[in-house]
Amino acid sequence: MDLLHYTFFQHALLGSLLASIACGIIGTYIVTRRLVFISGGITHASFGGIGIGLYTGISPILSAAIFSVFSAFGVEWLSRRKDMREDSAIAVFWTLGMAIGIIFSFLSPGFAPDLSAFLFGNILTINEIDITMLAVLSGLLILFFTCFIHSIISIAFDREFARSQGMPVAVFEYILMMFIALTIVSCLRMVGIVLAISLLTIPQMTANLFTYSFKRIIWLSIIIGYVGCLGGLFISYFLNVPSGASIIFFSILIYAVCKTIKTIHLKYRHRNENKNPIVRTNS
Repeated sequence: MDLLHYTFFQHALLGSLLASIACGIIGTYIVTRRLVFISGGITHASFGGIGIGLYTGISPILSAAIFSVFSAFGVEWLSRRKDMREDSAIAVFWTLGMAIGIIFSFLSPGFAPDLSAFLFGNILTINEIDITMLAVLSGLLILFFTCFIHSIISIAFDREFARSQGMPVAVFEYILMMFIALTIVSCLRMVGIVLAISLLTIPQMTANLFTYSFKRIIWLSIIIGYVGCLGGLFISYFLNVPSGASIIFFSILIYAVCKTIKTIHLKYRHRNENKNPIVRTNS
């Protein structure tokens, strides 16, 4: 309990909660729409913005946010073209962002920057600016999903149906891609580029074991994501290992335990149904 008296740990707890809210909301859309690969491309493309920020002297997180949003729009635009496959469009921005990031980071004046902080993250180093950014993003996501939840669900499950109902599908998809990019960038200081996509998928996969409802998956994802962050923080503290990797490891551990419990439960229920079959008679 002495940890709670430290400011950096208080920031980590608050940042974890806000990140869990943001990732729980937009991550449910990602998993439902099967956009995990696209999100991975945006995540790695953000490294280009970090490199440009280090070279020009502006905030790497700000430049990463701008670069990621334009990359997300680029992927969405190219994937709509008939002469370009979606996975090819993702590969273009994935590799372009990484290449630009590496080139500009090594061209940056002064000492070579510690790129591991951006690649793997460290939640214990987040500050009030990071928390404010997460709070604003979480508030915008809550507001947007509350106002347009039915349209988002329609687009997530069946875009053609949503389009036939007169919904502005393209506008919604571009806005949601922007939110995906901003959420990824907001989590870079916590878990880094390599592991950021895990916060957007693992809690949702775990929640999906217990429910198929879009809204319930959001709520469960937020809870599971925060529990994963707390568990990872304490593992990081007691074992003195990187916090980002610890958070992802504990989240995967939660998924493995829940998956095992559900598998055992289904086998037990199936066995009982075989022992007590329902006898039907013709009247």
